[in-house]
Amino acid sequence: MPLSRRELLLSAAAWPALGAKQQAPRPNVVLILADGIGAWMLGINGNQDIRTPNLDLLARTGTRFVRSLVCTPASSPSRATLLTGRTPRRHGIQDALGPGEATPAAFAGQRLLQDMLAGVGYRCGYAGRWDLGSAEKAPPSFSFWQTQASTLQASTASALAFLDQQKAGQPFFLTLGYWLPEDPPAKYHEMYAAARFESIGWERPAANAARGKEAFADVVGSLRQAAAAVTAVDDQIPPLLKKLDERGLRDDTLVIFTATHGSLLGRHGLWDGAHGSEPVNMFEEVVAVPMIWSWRGKTPAEALRPELVSAYDLVPTLCELLRAPVPAPGPGRSYLPAVLNQPFPKKQPWRNLVFGEFLDAEMARDKRYKMILRGGGRGPNELYDDINDARERVNRYENPQFLSVRDALAAELEAWRKRPENRKPDLGIPSPAPVS
Repeated sequence: MPLSRRELLLSAAAWPALGAKQQAPRPNVVLILADGIGAWMLGINGNQDIRTPNLDLLARTGTRFVRSLVCTPASSPSRATLLTGRTPRRHGIQDALGPGEATPAAFAGQRLLQDMLAGVGYRCGYAGRWDLGSAEKAPPSFSFWQTQASTLQASTASALAFLDQQKAGQPFFLTLGYWLPEDPPAKYHEMYAAARFESIGWERPAANAARGKEAFADVVGSLRQAAAAVTAVDDQIPPLLKKLDERGLRDDTLVIFTATHGSLLGRHGLWDGAHGSEPVNMFEEVVAVPMIWSWRGKTPAEALRPELVSAYDLVPTLCELLRAPVPAPGPGRSYLPAVLNQPFPKKQPWRNLVFGEFLDAEMARDKRYKMILRGGGRGPNELYDDINDARERVNRYENPQFLSVRDALAAELEAWRKRPENRKPDLGIPSPAPVS
């Protein structure tokens, strides 16, 4: 889509965080979006059972955000948020779309991040899983579009084909969508043939277990299958980096790895993701995802950032870095200073407060507490102290000692709900009930 004159002027004025004396070259970007890989599942984050050596190494080469949350723990709406910077009530995708399902008109008419980047000279490609409606026809701003791949290796091969077409001096933006394969190759099963998963923390099935509860019939076997799938995704990273090296593009390319949502894998007595329970859940295993930025020579190696960031912050951050206008007003803010290990402006400190929504559930999360309201406050509701209860085992919502915390988060959520960039009353989000 061509950019308006106002949008071009905005893009030219972007990127103040890197200084105005000399405008740095804009990097190429490879954005990897994986379904079902939560932050807790990576070895670098302490997981002793699932092997993710390549993602762990990628994290060590750049900046890793240890508190990165999705807005919606489901693949389609989360992917839509990551590509638009808007929440589901604004972009219109509330849950997973089936194969070939028509994209809602509310989403089809919106500008993606790629639209803005194409307008400032980027060649945009997409490979792998799309799941935002029909994948047969590419949106206007994509010059490369291969979304019909049925395996991880085929998706990676499509990405490598795109990279082979790139030349120095022509910036590109490649998005690569992965999912956890149901039947990973035998070599990955063999890696876990003797694994017992004694430290993974699975529990007996919960009373409200829903999707995926059949996995508990053979928990260890199911965990072997899931771990093999994660390692199969992890194994896609080296070919991408090798191709960038072969093409002489590595130093000019930013690689970002994140996920659309995580998975429970038996924790809390649940299996799948948000749909693993009835009603849907927003446990940390589901909403906390990896967020890794690796740009050799630009992002500091081994950098850990404590800021609480959301999926809806990705678009404004990339737009600032790439000197492009933001597609549409949204709730997010650029965290580019944190990516580059720089301080935020004193007059604009980072907020460390994020929000989420999925169907009738809403979440408010600060650096210590997480509150989940359902049915506009009618319940069942939850409140967790994620500092002293990291596994979210004790619901404090009805505890009078946490009344002030509950009221403060409820007020923040109500204010967030009423902001123009979040308001969409015709999508069926219930009006909040008073919190007593």
